[in-house]
Amino acid sequence: MTRLKMTNMIAAIMLSGGTAAMAEDVHLTIESWRNDDLIIWQDKIIPAFEADNPTIKVKFTPSAPTEYNAVLNSKLDAGSAGDLITCRPFDASLALFKAGYLADITNIEGMNNFAAVAKSGWSTDDASVQYCVPMASVIHGFIYNKEAFAELDITKPKTEADFLALLEKIKADGSYIPMAMGTNDQWEASTMGYNNIGPNYWKGEEGRLALLEGDQRLTDETWVAPFRQLAKWGAYLGDGFEAQTYPDSQNLFTLGRAAIYPSGSWEISGFNAQAEFEMGAFYPAVAQAGDTCYISDHTDIGIGMNAKTAHPEAAIKFLNWVASAEFATLYANALPGFFPLSSAPVELEDPLAQEFISWRSECESTIRSTFQRLSRGTPNLENETWNAAVAVIKGLESPEDAGARLQAGLEKWYAPHQ
Repeated sequence: MTRLKMTNMIAAIMLSGGTAAMAEDVHLTIESWRNDDLIIWQDKIIPAFEADNPTIKVKFTPSAPTEYNAVLNSKLDAGSAGDLITCRPFDASLALFKAGYLADITNIEGMNNFAAVAKSGWSTDDASVQYCVPMASVIHGFIYNKEAFAELDITKPKTEADFLALLEKIKADGSYIPMAMGTNDQWEASTMGYNNIGPNYWKGEEGRLALLEGDQRLTDETWVAPFRQLAKWGAYLGDGFEAQTYPDSQNLFTLGRAAIYPSGSWEISGFNAQAEFEMGAFYPAVAQAGDTCYISDHTDIGIGMNAKTAHPEAAIKFLNWVASAEFATLYANALPGFFPLSSAPVELEDPLAQEFISWRSECESTIRSTFQRLSRGTPNLENETWNAAVAVIKGLESPEDAGARLQAGLEKWYAPHQ
């Protein structure tokens, strides 16, 4: 089926309200990489949808995360993929749309429930076409041990100066490692470091979009300044942080040996199960008191329609439900730390998850700076930022040199910077 025919079919379904009677049960299959969510989909999410849509039967069929892309592409090539496709953000899903595997769902009713930044992970570069419904994001920040903070008589920092003074006080006391983060696996230094604190310097979407358009450069002060803060972190990460892996850092924090864990909301479920102390969270400190705060509220997972599904009406009904307030509340409480991207207000049962999501009303949201368009070429800016952040934390590269190296790499292939 051509994209034009599929678009016309979707338009016809929407004009009719999607209420055509179904003579018999329709069976939909969902492809996903979230195999750890299988029980939640089977026991909570799917039954809620089927209760109001008894003629549509839904089956969740995940693959292993590391195998998902290959498995999905093989099924799509063979014409055996499911009706609904969970979508990773940006380039991987954009490639599926360009290949004709994902349908254009720009005009389905539920898409009106999302702001532009929420939709950006699953739209074409010019934002004219949407091919997946945004499902959830993860929010970056710092998780802390409330018992440690009470013991040391310290409070959540508001400014960068507060943050550094807090780290120094924890270090001087000696009872706790100030922050649990290693550099062995590299990605943490960028994801939990640079792209965690960076939005406060480049002013979120303002700076990210300016970088995309070539109006800002990675040598500008707004992009070098986060590296300057990271250069101070090495003194507070504990002995041997250079060889410390991601699981090592998780264990240090949940065992109560570190006071702060720079990370994000995706850790909540695991930490709730492992930590025996009460946890809190704070967003990245601003440079000066009174500055607008910015958070990385990063698009993580969406869901689209297989362009070759035999059941587009039922699939669209499911996608519109995913865009609803009912789904948003259900999903957010079933998976604490994975937050709905719709504009519908959501009440969360988990206090730590509620603390993270409350920042949306205090701060401006943005997404990780390297994910949209900037990591398609060679060198890949996302991977290069991992390396640069590690080098800066270790003191092997100056913040200025790191910015210059990243900028030079971008100029090799990205037209707006040439």
